[in-house]
Amino acid sequence: MSKRLQIISDGSLDLSRELTEEKDIQVVPFYVSFDGETYQKEIEELDIREFYQRMIDHPDVFPKTSMPSVDDYYQAFLPHAAEGTPVICICITTKFSGSMQSANTARDMVLEEYPDARITVIDATVNTVLQGLYVLEACRARDLGWEYDRIVERILVIRESGRIFFTIGSIDYLKHGGRIGKLAGLAGGALKIKPLITLKEGEIFNSGISRNREKSMQKVVELLRNYLDERDAKPGEYSFAIGFGYDYDEACHFREMLRELVRERLGIEEIEIYQIGAAISVHTGPYPIGVGIIRRADWES
Repeated sequence: MSKRLQIISDGSLDLSRELTEEKDIQVVPFYVSFDGETYQKEIEELDIREFYQRMIDHPDVFPKTSMPSVDDYYQAFLPHAAEGTPVICICITTKFSGSMQSANTARDMVLEEYPDARITVIDATVNTVLQGLYVLEACRARDLGWEYDRIVERILVIRESGRIFFTIGSIDYLKHGGRIGKLAGLAGGALKIKPLITLKEGEIFNSGISRNREKSMQKVVELLRNYLDERDAKPGEYSFAIGFGYDYDEACHFREMLRELVRERLGIEEIEIYQIGAAISVHTGPYPIGVGIIRRADWES
């Protein structure tokens, strides 16, 4: 028996297994390798805590990821096409991964077998915790009973509002993974600087530096404050969450730094904390921390 709608995303969304099950989100995982030869599916075959512990225990080893294959997506789409369930598939920004390309190829293969299948593949233009928030907005629209086309239209509209403001322990992992991009001016890693980074529209941008971790987190709070001012954000208008890597206690401390601002400006009392997964932390290292924010799908005014 078909469902009204299935939402699918790749493993970059960084929501807990409990939450994806609760919200009926089907996840197509990335693959992770510490030796460049043996790859394991994140979450399913390699627990995220184990992944981070390996990074901590072996700081000279830079893990790699591989995107979901065409067959991974084909196997995800096919049962829904067979039972007539429409699909919305949200993928990590195409500027970071070929995951969406795999999904599009799989979609075309399924349509050859089921020409009437409805499968929409969307470039999130974001990743990690923000991708998770974006997917949850699609779920919110679904749970409000919106029609398929309206959900697609509305989540495309809110996409441009998405931002991640974050800091990392060092830029070594970004350098090694070739993600330095617009952060090339921060290449003086020997100075042990703490870069401040903004992700928007699928790319990362230099938002400054700090000399210690506490100040870098304070500056992330200021980046958020500036964004809220720029957008004239109103309570209830945005979804928001913290993303962290290895150190949960630090994430809790960071939440306290944000609490007053988030309560006052966004009307959010309980700030969600999500752990950043392997697909992104291979580039950020074990100590990313920051915030994701995106306009709510049901905020029409």
